[in-house]
Amino acid sequence: MVEVMVALVIFTVSLLGLAGLQAASLRDNQSAYQSTVAAQLVSNMGERIRANPGGAAAGNYLVDSSEETTPGAPAVDCYAGSCTPAQIAATDTYEWLTAVAEKLPSGIGQVESGGETFAVTVTWLRESGGTAGTGCNAPEGFTCLRIEVRP
Repeated sequence: MVEVMVALVIFTVSLLGLAGLQAASLRDNQSAYQSTVAAQLVSNMGERIRANPGGAAAGNYLVDSSEETTPGAPAVDCYAGSCTPAQIAATDTYEWLTAVAEKLPSGIGQVESGGETFAVTVTWLRESGGTAGTGCNAPEGFTCLRIEVRP
């Protein structure tokens, strides 16, 4: 009888260990997914800036969705006809900020200019605690990804 009880205790402890391992795996998988989405988003905006050097040079891509004055939907549909570089930039920033907000928890998108380069940053709430990313000022519990782009 004692051997059966010891075997049950060992079996129960190992099942609890497996459950904890499964929970940690799911959490880490979600974190990796968010990092992948963030990498795709910053790369996407970098390509948009490179594709529209006229709009980039005029500063039309400078945006910060953490501010209360984020751009609204563009007035012109650039997919239906020709647009100016400023209108293309307005469409690009609106679509990009919408994707950041939809695909990342508490997602914030920023594009800043540093002379000849643009810094594209995505910041999001990392549910597993997270740490601040390199090169950006992420608040506590958030993480970020930042790239620099030359148009």
